[in-house]
This record gives sequence, structure tokens and C-alpha cells, in this order.
Amino acid sequence: MMTSETVGLDEAHMQDTGAHEPPAHGTPTRGRPVVPSRARLRPLGTRDVRLTGGHWGEFQERNRRAVLPHVEHWVERTGWLGNFDAARAGRLPADRRGREFSDSEVYKLLEAMAWELGREPDPELEDRFHEIVARVAAAQEPDGYLNTKFGRPGQGPRWSDLEMGHELYCVGHLVQAAVARARTGHPDDLLVRVARRAADLVCAEFGPDGRGTVDGHPEIESALVELYRVTGERRYLEQARLFVERRGHHVLDEIEFGREYFQDDVPARDAHVFRGHAVRAVYLAAGQVDLADETGDDALLAAVARQWRHTVAARTYLTGGMGARHQDEAFAEDFALPPDRAYSETCAGIGSVMLAWRLLLAEGDPAYADLIERTLFNVVSTSPSADGRAFFYTNTLHRRELGAVPAADEPSPRASSSLRAPWFEVSCCPTNLARTLASLAAYVATSDDEGVQLHQYAEGTVEGRLPGGRGVRLVVTTRYPADGEVRVRVDSDDERPWTLSLRVPAWARDGATLTAGGTTRPVAPGTVAERRTWRRGDEVVLSLPMAPRFTHPDPRIDAVRGCVAVERGPLVLAVESVDVPGLDAVDRLRVDPAVPPEVVDGRVVVRCARVALPEPGWPYRHDPAPVGAPEFEDVPLVPYHEWANRGPSTMRVWLPAI
Repeated sequence: MMTSETVGLDEAHMQDTGAHEPPAHGTPTRGRPVVPSRARLRPLGTRDVRLTGGHWGEFQERNRRAVLPHVEHWVERTGWLGNFDAARAGRLPADRRGREFSDSEVYKLLEAMAWELGREPDPELEDRFHEIVARVAAAQEPDGYLNTKFGRPGQGPRWSDLEMGHELYCVGHLVQAAVARARTGHPDDLLVRVARRAADLVCAEFGPDGRGTVDGHPEIESALVELYRVTGERRYLEQARLFVERRGHHVLDEIEFGREYFQDDVPARDAHVFRGHAVRAVYLAAGQVDLADETGDDALLAAVARQWRHTVAARTYLTGGMGARHQDEAFAEDFALPPDRAYSETCAGIGSVMLAWRLLLAEGDPAYADLIERTLFNVVSTSPSADGRAFFYTNTLHRRELGAVPAADEPSPRASSSLRAPWFEVSCCPTNLARTLASLAAYVATSDDEGVQLHQYAEGTVEGRLPGGRGVRLVVTTRYPADGEVRVRVDSDDERPWTLSLRVPAWARDGATLTAGGTTRPVAPGTVAERRTWRRGDEVVLSLPMAPRFTHPDPRIDAVRGCVAVERGPLVLAVESVDVPGLDAVDRLRVDPAVPPEVVDGRVVVRCARVALPEPGWPYRHDPAPVGAPEFEDVPLVPYHEWANRGPSTMRVWLPAI
């Protein structure tokens, strides 16, 4: 029997697939969402890193206090959880509620609960978790099949709509929930047994002699690799490999958005950029990195890294958001990044963080951590309301109209709601947010044979292990991003030297310093390392320049040519109509780029003029419209992630220059 917090049942080296050994039986995983076998960096998990305050500590508390019970309430109220009861009682399809993928929202809730229980025990939450698992398990069929949309009289047959039915996608989220439960000390939990039976059926149905196809929505690829890492069962890794290798060879039927919508247009190694549905693309890429790690497939890893670099350079918003098209929730062409039509789905941001974390572990390049930081602060942080009971699904960079307050007691039919909505008819984002925030501490730090690396800065403690079982404990004190001082105190003794590494963000080009051993020196973006024999009480202080700054777009981004944005530290800022009287005031503003933004009474302000707008009529002229003499004023900005918390408003990130 596996003991608490262990992984690995089958330690056989997978010679036939080139796979590396999974972590040996008895190896603690300490709440790590990702446990690669051969990455350059070893992740530290939710048992190693504790967020005790500040921006992310508050977000985790909001998640526990408000987001989790809110999500649980809505999956019950909408009948999505009740679908499992209806399946057990034989009341399907008549009593089924929700979209074809609604089962996955229950699984993501379970994953969030599992990570949260691993972070902080809670008997009441534990009871609720077990109750939901029991209802899910009761709906599983004898051969392991578990889906409330397909397979019963009056429903479509099993595996009959792989393009859009999400059956394997749902199994993937079931498995991810089980992995979270296993890695937080419960490897023999009922949820783990349910997920393994479902995964075994998938391997039988879609194995080498089975159906030679894939699911239209990638997700199961990462899940199967992680299940292999948890159990050591070779068939899960082999099935993940089959799914990755099949995709791109036109195994799915053509749909109106083309095969690139679900990445079945080009094999992984031939693609040069992420394309199609943004969430699908980054989920698939995450699974490809997981597979490459376990099989030693350096060519596949290099292909994903190449696609990531191109996508970040040409298809990513300033906020880190991904996906510019509303019609298919997809990436657009290079540099087609309109701010007012940004889709920038919250789930795509979360998938981007998952992918960049895997690439960071594999390669160690701090550029991946830079994008994680940007996306966490400006996409993930933007989705939930201040009370944790309403959410953005999409994340526009320019809101032209005030919009309407969504109904408080009905799911919103529109993903691009003008304010955060309590729930959506497609509510993948609130559940995804819940599982991400619950496991957030696992994306902060890593270790290797030389020492410990801090990639994200948050108030808390970090515990790592060096070769020989040597323990390292760090206490991080910071108000980041409210200010740029990050103080790291060593809270352990060691007789041998080791290296403490800290990331200097790419935006910190001028003025970053590191103070260590009584000496202060300038440091450049990248990684700064301090190696010594550390004693308890030793400190290093990273000081990052937090003066607000103008950011200029690449001239190939037509939609924002002639505009500037304002950033401060990792935060993108925005002007919101609540702070600028007048219905059309936001769009009348023109920034004076010759006057740098500054902090006044704790708020960032920019020097702006309001221009007169032409009277309605034919909107084109033979000569430029007269502007008149500008009258300047200081306009306050808000962190983008805080916008729309004060009622209906207009907003924009990119401001035209005068």
C-alpha cells in the first residue's frame, strides 16, 4: 500500500518508449501539481511554500473563504453536480442540465478542494469533498466509463462526438483532481480509484489497437502523464504519447473554424506558433512538455519552446492575455491584437501559466517566470471580484460602454460580460481560477543540486531540500508589488555552501540592486545568484525599481499604433471612467508622452489633455479634424486587475498620445 505523500508503484524503466523512471516509491511529492522526472529545476510544492500575506496570500484566503463555496453553490444550483445523481438513478437524459462539458466543472472544483485541503486541513471542507466524490463515484459504470452526457439510452453513443463532445477532456480533469488528492497525502482515496478506472478504460479504447484518434479539446495528455508519475503505470504515459503523436494528422473531422481550432492541422514538431482555440493550444503544449520530459524527447520540447517564443513575441497581449478572436476563442494572426476585441480568456491565462511553469522547470530560463508573473498579476488577478463571488471570463483591454450589471441569480449567457458575473452558462473560468489559486504556492520556487531559486515574490516561507537531505528554510518579507523591496532571510544553518538565486524581472532594466553581506550592487534582468555558507539570520534584499513607466507597442500592432500604456512593476495600469467625469471622457483623453507618469498621493497619474470629438455624422474627412489648444490635467490610473470593482465603467489600457 502506498504511504501518505508518495508516488510510484512501478519503477521499471520504460525502455520501449524511452521514458525515464517516475519518482521512486516513497518519494514525497509535497503538494506539487507537476513532478517532472528529468527537468533542470525541481518544483517546491504547497507543503514547501506557504503564502502568509500580501497580494497572493490575500487571494488564497479569498479563494478559501469565498470562491470555493461560491463555485460549490453554483454547480449544485445549476444541476451540474445533480447530473451525477440523475445518472445513478437512471434519470438521464431527461434530467441532465448544462453543456456537454459540465462534468469537468465538478472535477475542477474537486481538484481545488484537494489542493486547499492539502494546504490547510479543514474538517468541514473535507466532509463536503467526500460527499461530492461519493456522488460522482456512484455514477461510474462497471467498466469505468463516467460521463453524464453520453452513453445511455436517449443519449449519443460513447465517443461519438470527439470533435466537440469533450468526453476525454472531462476524463482529464477527473484525473487531475485525483492527482491533486494523491499528492496531498491520499493516494488510496476513492477519487483516485475512480479516476484510475476511467483512465484504464481510455487506454483500452484508445490504445495502439483501439480508436486512432484524439479529443477535440486537449487536456487529458497532461493528466495521463501526471497519473503515470503518481502511479508508475506505463500504460498512462504510452497513451499520452499516442494522443500527442496522433494530433495534427487530420484524425478529427473538419469544422467551420478549421482543424487548427483543435490543433489537428499540423503535427507538433512542424508547428512554429500556437494557433486555433487558445485554451486548447496551451493545454496541448503543456501536455507535450510533460511527455517530452518523461520520454527524453528533446525535439518535442524544443518545438514547444519555439512555438512559445513566437507566440509571446507576436500573439500575446501586454497583460499576458492570449486569444484575440471572439468567434472561436482563438489566436489571431501575428500582431493582430486589438485591445477592444481582446478575448484573453481567463482559462487561457491559466493554461499559459501551466505551460510556462513546465518550460521553466525544463529549461530554467527566467523569461518563462516573467510571463508567469505578468499573467498572474494582470489576467488571473483580474478575473475575480473583490469579494470573490463574481468573475470575468474574458479580459478586454478597452471597454467603450458602461454595460449592464449581470443578474445576480442567473448564469450569464455572455462570456464577454461588461462586468464580472456571478456565474456563466459556460463556467470553466471560475472553477479553473479556484484550482489555480488553491495550488498557487507551488509556482513560486524551485531547487536543484546547487540551491534554491525564487521565481515569484510573495510574503511567506520557503523550505527546500539539497542533496544529502540538507534542509533550507527561507522567510520572505515583502509588500510586492506595492513596493519593490524583497527581503529574504535564511532561517536554517548549513556547514556547506549553497546558492540562493532570485529572478530580476525583464522590466527592471534600470535601478535594480541586490544587497548581500553588507554590500549593495546593481543587478541586471535575468537571474542573480548568491553562493555562500549561509547562517541563520543572513539576509539578502532585492530592490526593484517601481517608478511608473510608459510602454510603447510594437509598430506592427496596428490597433494601438500611436498609443502608450503605463506599467508599474509587474502591474499594467488603466484609466477608468469612475476617475474621469464624463460619459465619453476616457476616449477623449490624449497622453503627453513627454511627461513621465508619476506617483501622487499613492496613485499613479499621467498628464493628459481632453480633445473635442467631432459631431456625429460621416466619420471621414479630407483633412485632419481640428483638435484645439490642449488643456492638460493629471489623470489617475488604477491597476488593471482592479478595474470594474466600483460599478459600471468604461476603461482603456492603451492611451493615444497627443
